[in-house]
Amino acid sequence: MKRTLMTYMVAAIVSLAAIGAQVVAPMNAVAQEEQPPQGTVACGQVVQGNVTLTANLNCTGDGLIVGDDATTINLNGFGIYGPGADSSKVGIGVSEDGVTINGPGIISGFQAGVLATGAKELVVTSLIMQNNQIAAFFTGADMASVQENIIKNNNIGVASHSASGLNIENDLMDGNALAGVTFVNTDESAMSSNNIQGSQNAIFLDAQSTENIVQLNNAHDNVVDINNANGLAPNVNQNTYSDNNCQVSNPSGLCIGR
Repeated sequence: MKRTLMTYMVAAIVSLAAIGAQVVAPMNAVAQEEQPPQGTVACGQVVQGNVTLTANLNCTGDGLIVGDDATTINLNGFGIYGPGADSSKVGIGVSEDGVTINGPGIISGFQAGVLATGAKELVVTSLIMQNNQIAAFFTGADMASVQENIIKNNNIGVASHSASGLNIENDLMDGNALAGVTFVNTDESAMSSNNIQGSQNAIFLDAQSTENIVQLNNAHDNVVDINNANGLAPNVNQNTYSDNNCQVSNPSGLCIGR
């Protein structure tokens, strides 16, 4: 059965709320766990500084929780695997500032692959994020960057709620069922030069998402390629759409292909 746009919005918002409700409990719980031997990384660990994986993490709970500003996590070609997209678990949880998550590597099988809550200047680059409910979810986060990732077979690729200053650029998004990118109450952010296919909505911005720039994206084989608040004129919420190669937009006129 095809999802309606209303079903899509309800599902997206419920997913956002559900993930947000899980933030405190997992972080508090993992802080009390016994720490692994020095130099190794384990599921559920609170990490800081420069962290490099030396093996895959196969987790029944959360993956890693960032515990300090300016932490760098290098997946180093390995993966963080969770208990499934229908779980309440998070691959990497970030509430600190200036954090970088580097690939190559895989984050798979979580409710949120990367969850940023109130974080600033997070960089997520060169990852494969797949088979999650939401691959990368930003809530109350500012100035985050998602660049040069492969984001596939999630329910939502990138979701933002009450965030600003995000930069989503040069990502390949394929087969994310509800949306490639969805902005809810998000402003002054940019989506550019992404390739997005196989979603209900490739790019969706709600009516409260303002002053965003959507440009130079290739969106094809989606039900709707670009959707500004279910057909709201973009000058109403002051979003700018330019040079997007797509066929179907709501309202019409946001694609150069049609």
